Amino acid sequence: MKIGLVGFAGSGKTTVFNTLTGLAVPVGFGGEVRLGTVRVPDERIAALSKTFSPKKTTYAEIVFCDIPGEHGAENKGLSNKALLQIRDQEVVCLVIRAFPNPALESDPNPVADLEAFHAECILADLDLVERRLSRAKKDKPDPLELAAFERMKTTLEHEWPLRSLAPSVLNRDYLKGYAFLTDRPLLVVLNRSEAEAAVPMPASLAARLGELHAAGLVLSASVEAEIAAMDAADQAAFLADLGLTESARARFIRTAYGLLDLVSFFTVGVDEVRAWTIRRGTTARQAAGRIHSDLERGFIRAEVTPYAVFMQYGSEPAVRDAGRLQVEGKDYVVSDGDILHIRFAV
Repeated sequence: MKIGLVGFAGSGKTTVFNTLTGLAVPVGFGGEVRLGTVRVPDERIAALSKTFSPKKTTYAEIVFCDIPGEHGAENKGLSNKALLQIRDQEVVCLVIRAFPNPALESDPNPVADLEAFHAECILADLDLVERRLSRAKKDKPDPLELAAFERMKTTLEHEWPLRSLAPSVLNRDYLKGYAFLTDRPLLVVLNRSEAEAAVPMPASLAARLGELHAAGLVLSASVEAEIAAMDAADQAAFLADLGLTESARARFIRTAYGLLDLVSFFTVGVDEVRAWTIRRGTTARQAAGRIHSDLERGFIRAEVTPYAVFMQYGSEPAVRDAGRLQVEGKDYVVSDGDILHIRFAV
């Protein structure tokens, strides 16, 4: 999963990036996108790895992308380069300043920054939609495609993000290749001073995020970056001093998984124990495709063991002998923690 961090100048975006990744990239660098990969902690993977002693253990991962700040603190416009870099992300994370910054003349205004970013994304998406509709006058597209773009145009003109349209309302098969900004999941980080690290997000901002079908998270990047660089044994005490029980990274991952409605399934064996991330509601055949396209194309059945059942019996043969192995077809909806063996023929 690729999560792109974007923010207006002075928001502390790169400090947030360092907090989440444990890196120490310089602040204020205006070059290319910087990447940091983070392992998603999962005690279940550790337990399965202990059982199978595999050659390789692979956790789910998040790739954080620090997108260069090519937009000014006072002029909220986004450059074309920045827009292209944001479109390349699976999830957009907007970092908003909620702390005094002596380098800036203006006071922090989180709601105004959110609205400025939202407006830029709306205008950028509307431009794409209108250009497609203009071309439609010449190439005569599928009427259903035309209807989808008309629906998007109406939505954007009313300043609503495309992510607010349910799949039953908007067929996203017609959106492939466009990478609409407002159809990307949006996670907003309210970056505060140390004294307010544990204070809940303001009700007005939380309400607006709900209207925009986005999620929010509060953190104090400046101090939590320092804590993230400490030994794990020391982190808990410093977090407790801030009134927090989890690290910024743990809170971010939990919020991101909730926003995207993600679950994990596992593949196990002596060669590798691995976690795979999918959207809730994914079928067994679609999950097989996450492993390899051949498995999806030649899918026959899935042999499924819920994690709790496996831990109860301790081994795959014991699960089978107890009659607890589930044999499922292509339309089985994979649950969080399922252990899958895919039977296929190509």
